[in-house]
Amino acid sequence: MLVNATEMLKKAHEGHYAVAQFNINNLEWTKAVLKACEEMKSPVILGVSEGAAKYMCGFKTVADMVKNIHDQMGITVPVALHLDHGTYEGAKACIEAGFTSVMFDGSHYAIDENIAKSKEIIEYAHSKGISVECEVGGIGGTEDGVTSNGEVADPQECKRINDLGCDFLAAGIGNIHGKYPADWKGLNFEVLGEVQKACEGTPLVLHGGSGIPKDQILKAISLGVSKINVNTELQLEFAAATRKYIEAGKDVEGKGYDPRKLLAPGADAIVAKCKSMVEEFGSANKA
Repeated sequence: MLVNATEMLKKAHEGHYAVAQFNINNLEWTKAVLKACEEMKSPVILGVSEGAAKYMCGFKTVADMVKNIHDQMGITVPVALHLDHGTYEGAKACIEAGFTSVMFDGSHYAIDENIAKSKEIIEYAHSKGISVECEVGGIGGTEDGVTSNGEVADPQECKRINDLGCDFLAAGIGNIHGKYPADWKGLNFEVLGEVQKACEGTPLVLHGGSGIPKDQILKAISLGVSKINVNTELQLEFAAATRKYIEAGKDVEGKGYDPRKLLAPGADAIVAKCKSMVEEFGSANKA
């Protein structure tokens, strides 16, 4: 049975570790992430962007696929199915489709409109037992066609959103989607500390978790980050393992072109990367 993310993130916040949100893109991704977290006895959040959901034929298809894979694999650790960077319409559609958690990203609106729309989503989701993530500030880079320059969050605006009753909050602190450039200035820990203080212990979310140095990850966790989103790093691992398989000519040996064999090295690479990140975030054996 899938769960919402509230309880697992409260425990993470109290225990000073973080739960990974690993974004999924297809059946292989889902199986690999669940396998890794089951073996590590770690709670996990499966993130789905609106673009990935469209690729997988819609929110309902994704929800049904994840639930069936979860049950077929006999997963025992807590698993939440979460909409990543959802629109107002997308968040409502995911609630109806069977997701157990949603993010409404109203960060591109003026703060008053962000608050109004967040309030509606929070009330609707909570009436159905679904957890909600909101966002203030911007996560740099482009995701699903939405581009941000990485605006640093205003702690007082974060407080206004938090006071609505959101379950966890994403605040822009210099983090970006995709690969981090060589001249990246790092996370703004001063703002992160102010946001945590203003939000009175609400679990915070670090987007763009791929490629952030370990020392910065650990410091962010110590300042209240309880959920770390990872997508790009798994994509890179999958691509590298698949490339190695093909360049070695294994796709033409025997029936190496069979997709079950062709995709296996990439899936195995996802499992290995998820395990190492779960260890780094501190959520192993916390299920």
